[in-house]
Amino acid sequence: MAPSDRPLLAREDSRDSEREATEEDALLTGQAAPSSRKQQSKWQKYREAGLSVYAVLATITIISLAIVVNREARRADSRPSNPSQPDDGWDRDGKPTGKRNLIFMVSDGMGPTSLSMTRSFRQYIDVLPQDDILVLDEHLVGSSRTLSSNSLITDSAAGATAFSCGKKSYNGAISVLPDGSPCGTVLEAAKKAGYMTGLVVTTRITDATPACFAAHVDNRGYEDIIAEQLVGNYPLGQVVDVIIGGGRCHFLPNTTEGSCRADDKDIVKMASKDYGYNYIDNRRDFDSLRSEGGVQLPLLALLADFDIPYEIDRAHVNDIYPSESEMAKVALDALSVATQDSDKGFFLMIEGSRIDHAGHGNDPAAQVHEVLAHDKTFATVLEFLDNSDVPGVVVGTSDHETGGLAAGRQIGQAYPEYKWYPAILANATHSASYLSHKWVAYLLSTEGEKASRKQKAKFIRHEMFEKDFGLYDVTDEETDSIIDATIFWPPVWIIADIISQRAQIGWSTHGHTAVDVNIYASDPRHVKPLIGNHENTEIGRFLAEFLEVDVEAVTKELVKKGVRTHGVEGGSDYVLQRPQFLDDNVSKSKLWIDALRGHHDPYSSDLHSGAYLWRNE
Repeated sequence: MAPSDRPLLAREDSRDSEREATEEDALLTGQAAPSSRKQQSKWQKYREAGLSVYAVLATITIISLAIVVNREARRADSRPSNPSQPDDGWDRDGKPTGKRNLIFMVSDGMGPTSLSMTRSFRQYIDVLPQDDILVLDEHLVGSSRTLSSNSLITDSAAGATAFSCGKKSYNGAISVLPDGSPCGTVLEAAKKAGYMTGLVVTTRITDATPACFAAHVDNRGYEDIIAEQLVGNYPLGQVVDVIIGGGRCHFLPNTTEGSCRADDKDIVKMASKDYGYNYIDNRRDFDSLRSEGGVQLPLLALLADFDIPYEIDRAHVNDIYPSESEMAKVALDALSVATQDSDKGFFLMIEGSRIDHAGHGNDPAAQVHEVLAHDKTFATVLEFLDNSDVPGVVVGTSDHETGGLAAGRQIGQAYPEYKWYPAILANATHSASYLSHKWVAYLLSTEGEKASRKQKAKFIRHEMFEKDFGLYDVTDEETDSIIDATIFWPPVWIIADIISQRAQIGWSTHGHTAVDVNIYASDPRHVKPLIGNHENTEIGRFLAEFLEVDVEAVTKELVKKGVRTHGVEGGSDYVLQRPQFLDDNVSKSKLWIDALRGHHDPYSSDLHSGAYLWRNE
């Protein structure tokens, strides 16, 4: 090809240029030029071989540097989050090397949508930007699958047994296996290993989740027996050093006002006399625990007859009931002081219990305030860990989701707008449970007993919805549904649905669902086995492995010594259940009123939002 025929930007072949230059030099100097292309190709092979060796050596060098950098990154990754203690107490895998504390937080009934709804609610009421998130959001590390041994949908008993024993069991089981035998718990094993222990809850301390850490019964309804075991009346003796929550009625003899026991046992006296508990039952004494500069352990603080009120209601009676974060702070400080001279730390379980109850009641206003309270408690625990000289971790998760919550709802047959309205929830100053109790108190009053239907409707509109929910558009149909409510579909559910509809919040059930729930942690580097999606039993095994305790040894001891896992023959314990024995000839509305007679304090428990306490006779 002639030069004039080549493309304008064609690159000249360097080998042709070199050959032409060599031949030109030979003519000018009189020296012979290379006689053949064979010599030229030999030189080219040597040159290419040299370049190949260079490339291999360069690649090896780069890979070696990458390995060194990666090793240093992993080494830095295992360090704790507190920069003032870069290596103290943690090994290269992010595990503690010596003394340690573990706080396990259960957000009972809280599913992923609970976080989404509460996040948007908080942004609305505090006028925050859309990228502002909850403390829990910042510490999301994974998710948990929640099925029990006998159902794709678990209850709290089976869920908490997975956490405490690291094993699956049936719905209703309190740290017993499907064959009815007891399984040792991480709390019991921690106590035997020299750790101090604690339980803090916002429900009854005898409820399923706390019970699973220091009791063993084959039916979660045996709360009278659970009360005895929690304070030490079982083969292992006293194993819980700090007990804070509600459920006082299960510790008082049935001859005492405020008792809900089926017998005349005085568990408070038993706890104090036989197991050395320091007992308190009111806010004043609770506040004095910190002001006096120390807490005498073991501590039994029963601060409500049934459950601590919903946070949205508790705020109105803060002088009577402490918050979840306040109770957690007392427990953290007490356990920290008690272990300051020990080579072992402590294990503390904290439950935001009433998120679950708000889900059962389908009450979105109560729910967001419960989640915010738990989020604040998580922040309290993080602050404690940051200020502590002892390496520690907080792990949080839920036993299950409750209610089938959806942040969005179709109202009527028209295609829905893509909206839900936090403002509706922001107007509520009380829970649906509070309004329900208020309604019952009115019906039982002299005024209510004589009231006409029109007067009852007026009370519902003005004294309940306008005053406590900020709703001014309640319809006649809605007031009629409350007036005609039955025990099978109680007013508390109807009231909650009225506010849910207006906020366009949806619910699929008054029970639990099988949705995966979130896992949270103070630092993902210290909970590597929990990153990603896991069975709930893996969380339980992580707790025991983190503390390096032998749960199986406790199981063997319980089996050997024997532990009462069942109620009185014939059934004399209170159990939570829907009544199935009502006579159709009797007014269901009247039975509903009778069922709540004596339990109409607006700040008392709502008795699990529609399931009521009935004695098995």
